[in-house]
Amino acid sequence: MALRVPKAELSDELMENLIKTFGVVPEPVAVAWHNPKVAESTLEFGGSANQWDAVDEGLKTFAHMAVAAQVGCNWCLDINYFQALNQNLDAAKASQVPNWRASDAFTPLERDVLEYAEAMTSTPPTVTDELSARLLDELGSAALVELTAFIAFANLATRNNNALGIQSQGFSEACEIPLAARPAN
Repeated sequence: MALRVPKAELSDELMENLIKTFGVVPEPVAVAWHNPKVAESTLEFGGSANQWDAVDEGLKTFAHMAVAAQVGCNWCLDINYFQALNQNLDAAKASQVPNWRASDAFTPLERDVLEYAEAMTSTPPTVTDELSARLLDELGSAALVELTAFIAFANLATRNNNALGIQSQGFSEACEIPLAARPAN
């Protein structure tokens, strides 16, 4: 799949800052920069979401990966494998997220978070009262609200990237694990 919208021209300063942070200019930013208000708002919201601290970072990373696997956003899987490495998460476990139901690598809480991410991503959403109650009991109200908003943002990012034809940029190569494919249904 090719980009459906070409990359915009970025200022030298913005390019330098992005390269300093990511090693390359992330394609979602380069494409979205055709509308700087949209690009800046998305970056600001994502930055704010990454500062929320009621939920373990690893759980949020796995949740984002589950959304990305379900939606088919290779860029998000790619960057989240890299994120998992930077968070010192188990890379082998991270590689199993797209196949979490068949893997015994995950704790019951991680499995509930992955199920919740998939249920929120389904159209229409399939979140059950029972699943929400388990997460509420395990995480508490503030964390469940945060997890829900984080997964909602992951849906925005993954669906946006997928629709614009944005693909993996090789961030996961630093992890030395291949991008896992979601099993066929």
